[in-house]
Amino acid sequence: MSFTQFKPVKTRVQRSELAVPGSNPAMFEKALNSDVDFIFLDLEDAVAPNDKVQARENIIKALQELPWRARGKTMSVRINGLDTYWMYRDVVDVVEQAGEFLDTILIPKVGVPADVYVVEMMVAQIREAKGLKNEIGLEALIETALGMANVEAIAAARNLEALHFGVADFSASRRSRTVVIGGLNPDYPGDQWHAAIDRMVTACRAYGLRAIDGPFGDFNSPEDYVKAAKRAAVLGCEGKWAIHPSQIALANDVFSPPPAEVDRARRIIQALAEAAAQGKGAASLDGRMIDAASERMAQNVVTVADAIEAKGKADRSAA
Repeated sequence: MSFTQFKPVKTRVQRSELAVPGSNPAMFEKALNSDVDFIFLDLEDAVAPNDKVQARENIIKALQELPWRARGKTMSVRINGLDTYWMYRDVVDVVEQAGEFLDTILIPKVGVPADVYVVEMMVAQIREAKGLKNEIGLEALIETALGMANVEAIAAARNLEALHFGVADFSASRRSRTVVIGGLNPDYPGDQWHAAIDRMVTACRAYGLRAIDGPFGDFNSPEDYVKAAKRAAVLGCEGKWAIHPSQIALANDVFSPPPAEVDRARRIIQALAEAAAQGKGAASLDGRMIDAASERMAQNVVTVADAIEAKGKADRSAA
């Protein structure tokens, strides 16, 4: 192991992340009462230009008045891009008026580390000016060719918690011949998003960030959503967006370790602890050799399972 190591920046349960347009406040209560882990109230792509200002006001009001944390929701706002004139007022107005109810800010179309720095600077100054005590983390959407080309440098940015893969804009940025959001293209013999997600996940884990897969457009095809989520989970993502409430339960299920997997992980850790007590560095479990690498993989499973269990207990207590 290298002497240079980056520990996890922030652990959050983020199996499912519901996108809720700020221009549609009728959806806020439904999101609040859902089983989703994480919600981002959207000011960007889901909001028409003429609705941006009203959507911002809707979001501020919702953050102030609805009991998101009491219902176990982690709250985020996706601001507009740094190349728009809406972005600065998104940050200023939302953080000044509702920053105490905010957990993270999702920055779209991040291309270079400086994009994260701009938002970090603004948030830090507002928090100091307003005397906000809570930390507000930053998350970045990797959804352009420039962002993917710089993903490792972006992952090293300060105050960043997670990277998300934005498949639709990434496809457009690369001029990929597809109009499918997150699904497989029958003209490609495999998963055309594999390399991109794999690179983003590696950057995340190198710098202690969470890795989140983005949207799947066809919410009438739960089977294909599950397939996409499982591919992302195998690569190391710990959650996926839900653009429709029906996708929440699917994401929660895919990104929750199955009981049998958790049980085996705990048995691996126990078996290696017993072996270590006997001065052994490896052990045998169910006819297979296990060692320190096995323990590290098992601990990942146990950590996720424990976090999900703790969240479930907190949610039940709040209810």
